[in-house]
Amino acid sequence: MSREVSSITRVGTSEPFELQVSRNQISYHTPLLKYGYNPLIINLNETIWDVGGLYAYPSSAVVMSVTSAAGAADSGVKVTVVGLDANYVEQSEEVTLDASGTQDTQNTYLRVYRAYVSGDTAPTGNVNIINGGTTYARVTLGENQTLMAVYTVPAGHTLYVTQGVATHGTDTSGAYMTVRFMQRAFGGVFRTATKVDIVGGEIIFPFTFPLRIPEKTDLEVQAICSKNQNNAVGATFEGILVKENG
Repeated sequence: MSREVSSITRVGTSEPFELQVSRNQISYHTPLLKYGYNPLIINLNETIWDVGGLYAYPSSAVVMSVTSAAGAADSGVKVTVVGLDANYVEQSEEVTLDASGTQDTQNTYLRVYRAYVSGDTAPTGNVNIINGGTTYARVTLGENQTLMAVYTVPAGHTLYVTQGVATHGTDTSGAYMTVRFMQRAFGGVFRTATKVDIVGGEIIFPFTFPLRIPEKTDLEVQAICSKNQNNAVGATFEGILVKENG
């Protein structure tokens, strides 16, 4: 006997707003979760992402080269790239690595903030999304997905950030991590939206009144260690992306 899968809202009751958004029941609302990990942060400020160091942003929309460190061994691997075009409109495409383990995108990208393995074969090396020698995203071996706490709000949308999380691997030397949630409005400079110190464990900072982030704003999480030693830091931020004038 078949059963119809339906929302309880159809029978006069209600369910959490967040669940309705995830079920695509609220028009023009999309859930967003960005997560990043950086295993080797010392006493220099770094972005929480796979490659390390401070993240660099393209100054114009460019073709990206998707290339595997394993070369020909990863021929046929499929990778989907997600980002923004020259007008800050979100776009994505799937590329298939050629016989040399590389492939250029058909689209040009002003921003790249996510990539993942979308076929049935996992790569055997790191897959970098690059242009002109600069890496803009990396699918680290074994992850099959970028781990980058980096995002840019698409044109015509507003992001409402509801929560951030920072984690620090256990440390017995007295070192602490300073973690900052950064935002850069269109045409502006990066400024600190939230700043916390953490010694091992996890800090969750919910925003009772969600942070309103306008279109074309760059967002990232950065961290620095109080001592000259390696520390691992993970970070997430989440919220609801709302299409304006929908």
